[in-house]
Amino acid sequence: MKRIAIIVTSLLLLTSCSSAPPAKTFALGKVVGCSQINVDKKFIGGIKMPCLDGSQSITLQALRGPMVLNVWGSWCYSCKTELPYFRDFYQSSLGKVQLVGVDVEEATIADARTFVVNQGMLWPSISDPDGRTRGHFGMGVPVTWFIAPDGSIKYKLIGPVHSAQELKDLTKKYLGIDIA
Repeated sequence: MKRIAIIVTSLLLLTSCSSAPPAKTFALGKVVGCSQINVDKKFIGGIKMPCLDGSQSITLQALRGPMVLNVWGSWCYSCKTELPYFRDFYQSSLGKVQLVGVDVEEATIADARTFVVNQGMLWPSISDPDGRTRGHFGMGVPVTWFIAPDGSIKYKLIGPVHSAQELKDLTKKYLGIDIA
């Protein structure tokens, strides 16, 4: 019995020394419209998806870069862990490369919009409310695509991004754009 008391006391002391989660150090985000996303307006057909703000639809295959397209879900732990890197990248890449999100597999559109605001996202996101993009993006998130000005896919990163520098390096390597 004495051993159990010592173990419990030790565990309580050890867990009380653990650090608190880091404080949120970013501003709230905004559900941004998709009117500024580069698309080929002459493109016919393809997968049409609504903008997360509900203002319009975007045809997936009509997207034109230079663009970094990040496929995410509010329920995805890895998507949350990589978001600080995308926030940093977004601030550094303004005017050089578009950053666009694609929200997939949400229970409700409200969940996605709340996530965008609470996670400090300031770039537009497209919504895939019914899984239409699975054939194009595949299963699983996060996935990050690097899209050239002609719409061709230059690179597909499966899994989370590990730093803003990684995003900058991949943008330079696959899109030829240096983000300082």
